[in-house]
Amino acid sequence: MNGKIAKGRRCYAEQQQQIRAEGLTLTPLEVESSLRHQISRILFDDAGKERISQTLNGIATTEFEAEQLREILDQPPVLNDWQVGEALADAWLSEHRACRFPWPSSRDLRNRNASPAGADLVGFHLQKGAYRLAFGEIKTSTETRYPPQVVTSRHGVVRQLETLRDDRATKHQLFIYLAHRASQSDWYAPFQQAAKRYLQNEADVALFGILVRDVSPNINDLQKRVAKLAKGCPKETSIELLAFYLPLGTIPTLVQRVNQLRNAPK
Repeated sequence: MNGKIAKGRRCYAEQQQQIRAEGLTLTPLEVESSLRHQISRILFDDAGKERISQTLNGIATTEFEAEQLREILDQPPVLNDWQVGEALADAWLSEHRACRFPWPSSRDLRNRNASPAGADLVGFHLQKGAYRLAFGEIKTSTETRYPPQVVTSRHGVVRQLETLRDDRATKHQLFIYLAHRASQSDWYAPFQQAAKRYLQNEADVALFGILVRDVSPNINDLQKRVAKLAKGCPKETSIELLAFYLPLGTIPTLVQRVNQLRNAPK
């Protein structure tokens, strides 16, 4: 494997207007490679910790202080299945949909066992040579029904996408969330492009709903959701539903496996 996250094999597809749905299967080798490389880097926020290390390099002037800093930065996160699913979605969309999610949700945690509020993924999507805002909602499920409740419930991914599609206040708040973090960042230019497009047209956003499962593929997971989301959708808003089907029974082992691969000899 070359370190890039695999696109997967398409097992079904559906489309109405600008609303698309696709089911993709990933092999055991593809899952393991992703856990070892992109997913691990996202979950452990390697980029963020490197930036902190560089920022504080001149402050930790003694060996004791340097050791304290290393201990803080090396503290492993407390991971859950849903976080691995979120990292998978982040890595896949970045690789295959020209997206960029510059602020991992783990940086917003005040408590290691908490989960941040708002959209799971907040960032940008490159379209027609310019960035626009992109929001993603991810659900990881071991349920065996088709579709699982994380798709159909009132707190499920479809309802969340409808809120992102229709609720101005929700989108405005996510816009402000990025704006607070964009100043003096290395992603200020993409934010400027996305901000301009958003201020010109609030509907000009990309929405992604992602389902991570470890059951056999079934089009019933997403097929009816396409028509539901297409109804009343502004033409400038694109919505893509993706279902990733991992090998059977994989999800309960994801956290253990990513930790094992993280600590394995390079």
